[in-house]
Amino acid sequence: MIPASSQEFGDGFAAGSRVLIAMSGGVDSAVAAARLVDAGYDTVGVTLHLWDYPPGAPEKSRCCAPEDAHDARLVADFLGIPHYTFDRRELFTSAVVEPFVAAYLEGTTPSPCVWCNRSVKMRELFGLAERLGAAAIATGHYARVTRDEAGRPVLHAGRDARKDQSYYLHTLDAADLARLVLPLGQSLKEEVRAEALARGLPGAEKGESQELCFVPTGEYASFVEARAKAPVRPGPIVDREGRVLGRHDGVHHFTVGQRRGLGIALGKPAFVTAIDASQDAVVVGDEAAASSATLVDGAWAEDVAFPLRADVKVRSHHRAQAATIERREEHGKMLYIVTFDEPVRAIAPGQIAVAYRGDRVLGGATISRADADQG
Repeated sequence: MIPASSQEFGDGFAAGSRVLIAMSGGVDSAVAAARLVDAGYDTVGVTLHLWDYPPGAPEKSRCCAPEDAHDARLVADFLGIPHYTFDRRELFTSAVVEPFVAAYLEGTTPSPCVWCNRSVKMRELFGLAERLGAAAIATGHYARVTRDEAGRPVLHAGRDARKDQSYYLHTLDAADLARLVLPLGQSLKEEVRAEALARGLPGAEKGESQELCFVPTGEYASFVEARAKAPVRPGPIVDREGRVLGRHDGVHHFTVGQRRGLGIALGKPAFVTAIDASQDAVVVGDEAAASSATLVDGAWAEDVAFPLRADVKVRSHHRAQAATIERREEHGKMLYIVTFDEPVRAIAPGQIAVAYRGDRVLGGATISRADADQG
């Protein structure tokens, strides 16, 4: 069992301080809660009810639903801490599910887990902390918060590179980070699992969710079709010169960089290189190697100066690659231009690019456009 340490829990939170712990019903948040109790905090468990599954659904995710609130309560009872469930289904639908559907229909690739952390989970948890008199909130994210030389809280990747979740928290500002406790930041996933078993926590052998909580089957296209407000439209599959190579049943079946399931046979590997939803067209070609991306809607650390040299991820599990980030204003909107030192495959509009210096998170923004060279 790994003992709690002051480094894991940040500074400024004396023993006895009330801390709100987000409990998903999974192993990670259960161990995070147990460590808070061990450290002497007045720990209060909170579960956000975000989604319901149809009766008889063959597969379910492992967070956000009533079953998960039940599992979280079992852990809270085991630890002897209070637990509350709050209904946020309407907010989750408007802030995450509906934009997810719209993004696919518009030919972009959504980032629902980033949206959920930014617009639902963290926003609601900080608000609930104020209502319940908590000095801080805690989550089971694999990430870390430290202080820089000026004493400002800064976000870092978790020790476990395979589980690092700092990508999803990049929009948090210094005021938020100052009230955030991340008990698992210094731990490896296997250590957390072993600790759950050693403690005898309810659900210690529970598996991990591999898909979106609201699409546990992974069948995104079917989900989008079922929730689209208008019938999806078929269209052409074309090459870069506009020659029609085949037909498709809707652009929501595709994402930039996709190779499988294109429904055409060219006798050589083909990839989706662009999606033009206005023409219902999917463009394919040889593997696209993008050298730069245009980003909007940025959230950056206070001490970041542009142009910026950084390592940039364009997906949560993408290996960060060296790049230069420049900033310019166009038509009243601030844009960020990321130019990679080496081409990066499958930069998809709609996804999030997050910049790092070492393991420190510098910020990020939504990808608007990728400029690619064809290989």
